[in-house]
Amino acid sequence: MSHLGYARLMALDREQMLRTAAAVLSRKSTATMDEVARAAGIGRATLHRHFAGRDALVRALEALGIRELESALDRSRIDDGPAGEALRRLIGEMQPSADLLAFLYTENQLFEGEIDEGWARLDARVSDLFRRGQQQGEFRIDLTPAWLTEALYGLVGSCAWAVMDGRVAQKDFQYMIAELLLGGARRSVDA
Repeated sequence: MSHLGYARLMALDREQMLRTAAAVLSRKSTATMDEVARAAGIGRATLHRHFAGRDALVRALEALGIRELESALDRSRIDDGPAGEALRRLIGEMQPSADLLAFLYTENQLFEGEIDEGWARLDARVSDLFRRGQQQGEFRIDLTPAWLTEALYGLVGSCAWAVMDGRVAQKDFQYMIAELLLGGARRSVDA
């Protein structure tokens, strides 16, 4: 095998390990490196060659989560059309990565010290969507774009867990988040 072929195989293996780790840690955030290695079908030593420990693994998952959310933002075309429609598209595009994002949202070590510039960039893009919706009269103006961004992340995480637990149907993911976020929990007089 050529050096380039070997490098691609290693990158693919590392990506697969990350995706397996994301799946394991999304279901059980306290999973050990041994449990992650077993789920990936590799030995603990192999996992440690790629990730020196849990902190390194979580940081690699953070980088994956940033890439996944950035791709979801790009695919959803959040600058096109009404902000509410753009938000619905964004939620739909976030769904495939929701389990990973749920884990990352609650992983405290990510938020010790400085926030990764990738998260800050993503937060700004999502906040800009909410700000645009406020300026266009679609969204409430009594809630800050920063809070609406955090609420979106929280709802995506909560719904991901509910889907994993079987309390919410996967097909309802986008609808339930968008309706609660955009409509609030208060029943209108007209309903």
